Amino acid sequence: MLAAQRRTHLLDLLARQGRIVAKDVAADLGISEDSVRRDLRDLAAEGLCQRVYGGALPVSPAVADYTARKTVTPDGKQKVAAVAAALVRPGSALILDGGTTALAVAQALPPDLDCTVITHSPTVAVALLEHPQAEVFLLGGRIFKHSAVACGTAAVEAAQNISADLCLLGVTGVHPDAGLTTGDAEEAAMKRTLAARAADTYILASSEKIGTASRFRVLPWEDISGLITDADPHHAVVESLTARGVEVLAAG
Repeated sequence: MLAAQRRTHLLDLLARQGRIVAKDVAADLGISEDSVRRDLRDLAAEGLCQRVYGGALPVSPAVADYTARKTVTPDGKQKVAAVAAALVRPGSALILDGGTTALAVAQALPPDLDCTVITHSPTVAVALLEHPQAEVFLLGGRIFKHSAVACGTAAVEAAQNISADLCLLGVTGVHPDAGLTTGDAEEAAMKRTLAARAADTYILASSEKIGTASRFRVLPWEDISGLITDADPHHAVVESLTARGVEVLAAG
């Protein structure tokens, strides 16, 4: 089998099964694992898969820059945002992550809701200027223009001095094996810090993120209170998470 044929086979397998196990593919095709790994490295370099130990997983489309992400499943993000906003109680303190889904949550909060919102996202803070009853705390630091959030040491230190009832956290990948992932190491560290400062943490994940993975792990499943997604409840990944005891709030 030619290299181009192998690549086509690998992408087809990834689309059908949601993962690639290098040793299994090598055995099926009668080639070496090194050949499969080399093909996966090439595909990963082109952004067509996310390499993991022993193989590869579908890559998340949510690793694009902030402007591009605005056009990815906007309806799904609105559905997720509506469910997430309903979790915010009057008088409570909310940590709201950055990203396009978090921005949709800010816009979905009732304009007259009396609450405190803590965020490291300038875009989220600006959106909440139209909510007169919401007190807004903006965590400072170096702005990551790719994601429109503050990260780095200063932002982490600021976050360590806060506490909240609820944290609504975005990720770029949700996979039973790879876990909750994102595309940048510093953003992953910031997300962990934010989650650690809240009594409950829910993950915001529109359907395009389900079953995909990015490079950096954010949190283990046992550290979250639940997942909010508009993905089909019968999606294999959603069913797998429910079976292992993860609370999944449907936003269909």
